[in-house]
Amino acid sequence: MRTPTRQANFTLPEDLLDELRRAVPRGEQSRVVGEALRNELTRIRFRRALDQSFGTWRRLRHPELARGTRPYVRSQRTSSRPRRVAER
Repeated sequence: MRTPTRQANFTLPEDLLDELRRAVPRGEQSRVVGEALRNELTRIRFRRALDQSFGTWRRLRHPELARGTRPYVRSQRTSSRPRRVAER
């Protein structure tokens, strides 16, 4: 199923438009520009999320991670069931 489309008017640097026209057939140019824009917007959202979450895991907020993440994750994965004692 196709995504609905709308026409938009953008101004592009002349050299970029020339390269697009040389590299991509006329009927495919909108698709290529749309995919490039979608990829760039994904990258921008990812970068913004990284910037906003930077410093979230500080020692004052999460003292359980003071020895590193590996010991903490191991402690969380440890089973709460009693271990079997080997029969002799």
